[in-house]
Amino acid sequence: MHRFPISALLLGLLTALTGCSGVPEGATPVNNFSLQRYLGTWYEVARLDHRFERGLSNVTAEYRLRDDGKVRVVNRGFDAGSNEWNEAEGKAKFAGAEDVGQLEVSFFGPFYSSYNIIELDHENYEYALIAGYNLDYLWILARSPELDPAIVARLVGKARELGFATDELIYVEHE
Repeated sequence: MHRFPISALLLGLLTALTGCSGVPEGATPVNNFSLQRYLGTWYEVARLDHRFERGLSNVTAEYRLRDDGKVRVVNRGFDAGSNEWNEAEGKAKFAGAEDVGQLEVSFFGPFYSSYNIIELDHENYEYALIAGYNLDYLWILARSPELDPAIVARLVGKARELGFATDELIYVEHE
């Protein structure tokens, strides 16, 4: 296993320095959010392509509470090209109220980027639709590697209505 390449680090740093906070126009982070219920492992079902996950399969995100009240974030995926697992560890904190699904995540020191939960299975916390600060960053996450196609279609429809390029979604392979 190795860390994500230095180019991803530099891209993330550059992105962070140019402003990565906020919510895409028309999107709203969920209310009645419970961090305790959100913690644990999530599987990436689909994503928009971006450099720091390009070519990865079997992608997961693990969220654990830290002693300082922030959240430890570990993103992991398999790179078939190098036949290695890539892993990045970061931290997350609330952007505002702790019952709103709007966090800030950092993998690069003091620089944070938006992590907006814009759709969530409030009943069971089994799936979530995540947006970054603009329309370039979108993820569909689930508690298992596969998600009911009807739920995926509904989440994709919501993302499309918000202006995300859903025809460019990458559906992540899990073995």
